[in-house]
Formats: sequence, C-alpha cells, structure tokens
Amino acid sequence: MLTAGSRPEHVFPTLTPDQLARLTVHGRVRRVSQGEVLLEAGDPGTRFFVVTAGQVDIIRLSDGREELVVAFHPGQFTGEVGVLSGRRTLVRVRAAAAGEVVEVDRADLLTFVQTDSELSDIIMRAFILRRVEMIAQGVGDVILIGSTHCSGTLRIKEFLTRNGHPYTYMDLDNEASVQALLDHFGVKLADVPVAICAGRVLRNPTNREIADCLGFNEAIDQAKLRDVVIIGAGPAGLAAAVYAASEGLDTLVVESDSPGGQAGSSSKIENYLGFPTGISGQELAGRAYAQAQKFGAQLVIARGATRLACERRPYTVETDKGQRVPARAVIIATGANYRRLALDNISRFEGAGVYYGATFLESQLCKGEEVVVVGGGNSAGQAAVFLAQTAKHVHVFVRSSGLDQTMSRYLIRRIEQHPAITLHARTEIAKLEGDAHLERVEWRNNETGTVDSRPIRHAFMMTGAVPCTEWLGGCLAVDAKGFIKTGPDLTKEDLAHWPLSRPPYLLEASLPGVFAVGDVRGGNVKRVASAVGEGSIAVSFVHQVLHE
Repeated sequence: MLTAGSRPEHVFPTLTPDQLARLTVHGRVRRVSQGEVLLEAGDPGTRFFVVTAGQVDIIRLSDGREELVVAFHPGQFTGEVGVLSGRRTLVRVRAAAAGEVVEVDRADLLTFVQTDSELSDIIMRAFILRRVEMIAQGVGDVILIGSTHCSGTLRIKEFLTRNGHPYTYMDLDNEASVQALLDHFGVKLADVPVAICAGRVLRNPTNREIADCLGFNEAIDQAKLRDVVIIGAGPAGLAAAVYAASEGLDTLVVESDSPGGQAGSSSKIENYLGFPTGISGQELAGRAYAQAQKFGAQLVIARGATRLACERRPYTVETDKGQRVPARAVIIATGANYRRLALDNISRFEGAGVYYGATFLESQLCKGEEVVVVGGGNSAGQAAVFLAQTAKHVHVFVRSSGLDQTMSRYLIRRIEQHPAITLHARTEIAKLEGDAHLERVEWRNNETGTVDSRPIRHAFMMTGAVPCTEWLGGCLAVDAKGFIKTGPDLTKEDLAHWPLSRPPYLLEASLPGVFAVGDVRGGNVKRVASAVGEGSIAVSFVHQVLHE
C-alpha cells in the first residue's frame, strides 16, 4: 500500500466543500455500485474520479492476485500524472461500496487546471507525487528481464526511468527463477533484454516499440495545421512548449527519445536559478514535461523528425513513423550528442562499460570501482562529483592543461578538493579492452608520453558536441561544425533566398518562421538556463511570425 512518506496531505488531499463544488462543475456526477470497476488496468487513462460518497479502491494486480494500493474516501480523488497525457492506467479502480463519484475527463481536467490556480496546485502536486510513489514501490505494468552485462538492458532501464514509468526488474545474473519465466514465454538468451508489457513479450525491443506497447503517445492528427511544431524536448524545447501552450498556441512536441535531452541525464544541476540545493536533470525535465501537458501541449515520445519539408509554407515535419505534420512555425531544439572518441572498438562497449550520461543507474553499476570520466565541461564535472559518492576512485581526463576555461568554478573546487577524484591534464584514452564488457582502459599523457593501463570497467564520455542537424537535408544554413546559424550570424549568402523585407529575428534561421534554440544553435551557451531562455524567447518571435 502506498505510504506517501511524510506528505500524506499532499499525496492524498481531501478537498473542501467549496473546492469540491468548483470541481464538480467540470465533471459528471454518477452513482456507483459496490464492486463496480471504474477503470481497468491497461485502459486509457483519460478519466479520474472524485469520491463524494462511499469508497473507491485502487488495486494492483500481481500474479493474478489483488493488492490494495490505497483507498479513497469522500472528498478525495483518484488519478496520477499519466492522466495528463492519457497514458494507460497502471491499476484497477473499483468502488468498494455503493456511493457516488464525480467523473472528470482529461479535456475538462486540462481546462480547470489552467483556470483554477488553487485546484491546479492541489491536483498537479498530488498527481506528480503519486507517480513518484508508484515508481519507488514498483507499482507498474512492465517486467524487464535483463543483465548488467547487456547494453540493451541499460538502455531500456534509462528509457523507462527518464519517462517516469514504473517497472519491475529481474536480473538474469542473480535470480535463478528468471530462467523459468523465460522458458514459460519461450524466450531464448539471445532475445535478452525482454520486456513484458500489456500481455505482450517484446524481445530486445526498441524504445519506440516500448513506447507503443505502453501507450505513451496519442495519435498525431496529420490533417491539423499546428501553430508551432517543436522538434526536441530538452530544456530549450520544453521551455518553448510551456510558453507556447500557455499562451494559447496549438503546440506539438516531437522527441526522438526521452524528455530532458543531455540535461536529463545530469545527476545534479546546482547553478540553475531557484534551486539552491540543486535539482537532477531528470526531475527538472519531468516537471517541465508535466507543465507543458498541463497547458495542453501534445508531446510525442520516441518519435524522431526525419525531414523538414521546407520548399513551401506551411512547412511540414516528417517523423520516423512516416507521419507528416504541417506547421505555421517550427522551433528546432534537437540539441547535440557527445562526440564519440576515435577508438576502433568503442561501439562494442557502449552501454556495457562506456556511457554518455551519469545517472543513478550508472552509479550503481560502478559502485566501489574505479571509473574514468572524459571531458572538461560542466556535464563532466557534475558526473565526476556525483560518481565519487559511490565509486572507489574517479579519474578525470582532459586534453587541455586544466579546467579553468571550460568548467564552472564551483565544480573545479569540488574536483580539486575531493580525495576520490584525480584530474589528469593533457591526457586521453589510448585503448579500450574487453570482450562483452569493458575490462581495461589504457591512457596516455600527451605531454610526457607516459602510458598507463588499469583494470577499469566503466568510462563516461562527455567530450565535445555534434549537433543533431543531419535530418534537415540542407534546408537551413549551418556553420562549419553543423550548428544552425540564426539572426545576426546569418550572412548575405545565407539569406540569398530570404523572401521578406525584414531581417531574420534573433533566433530565426535562414527560413522565415523556423527557429533554432539550445545546443543545436550556433554560438549557443551550453547551460540549462540559457537553453530555457532561448526556448521562451523564440515563442515571442513565433507570435510575430503568426501575425505577419
């Protein structure tokens, strides 16, 4: 049963008569009989219920058995954050006694959370905290069977975690009963990792297959002309989504993986305004994701943009599912990926000893071991400090003479003062060794020529950045490194076919109505705060474009 920690009044609040009356206006009053199932596990989560008489139970189904999760009494309401996006219900909702409820549809929910500040605070906080409780206690509908030596296992764990979806993990290496489960479903070891969801057995599924199985996404209406389509749901894209949707624009966000972008994998961001004790990238992204949905933005997860049809307006964004979405304006926030080191066998170890993010999942894999962090930026510094909490020792490799030019001073001081972190200047990895998993790292000091080799099984690569712009197919002007040029950085040659009498706006690319924000933009400042600022500023220019 959910315990709600020390905040039961926030997780399971009881509405006052006045609050209940205001909410009832947006719903439908109905009688319920004892034992009546209001929602079944797996149903679309497009409704929630306010109890006005009787009792409504939330039931978890486990191995054919029922387990009471929580009981709601008059003045309390069902539901969690999945209602905002209409994701499938994870539990059974059943009337424990004859009584009365107010049934509220998702569309009506979005209406009153945007117009009633008091109710919005109560319901949004409860919904988010309930999902946190469900994750903590494994109240979910997914069983993941995998191995710590399998890169696909880590990928799926990260995908589910970053999308805030509870799951049960069964480890092939440590749980003898797992083989019997595999045999029951006719699964071979070569099929691992395996995800069991919605009664289906998915063998080494892609993230998109998991998203489809769990009903993460609503269907995209391809006949609908959107005010703005935002490509990417990192800090810049999510900020643009919040501001666009809150200001009444019909907003669609297309994200190829998970909300948060690179920042979503950051263990702790401590220099973001308003969070003096810091906040994890995943938590920040989760809040922004819920906020954008609250204002009515549609977000599509595990769907990448493959082409921008830019020959005429309105522009059309094509997705990797073959969908074509017309848009009056487009904001590109696809970010950048960490550069892959020029090592022959690095792809063999990606997800199996070589990682491009340092979250709680990775920190548990390397607990008590030596690790390597490659890179001199803030992301590398945050990773080193975070990993040092659980790792035996952290080696930080930078090709330059130090960190002063690339990292925030507060992180430099922590690295310098931490006894479990060693900075290796002018140093780079020379060789990675191992079979199915990384086993040894060899590195070289480029100043002295000294070569060292140690049995290190975990290396975190956070070097440079490659912009995610290859899908644009030459529609926009980019700089020598592939970043999108905007505003005053655009030359006369870039604007040879610019059709308007006005010059491009500050964040506008070489096509009218197309904007670039965050790490994908040339000249960007690689900070979460600047990305958020650019995303919000771009929306002000979108309004001007829509009025032209």
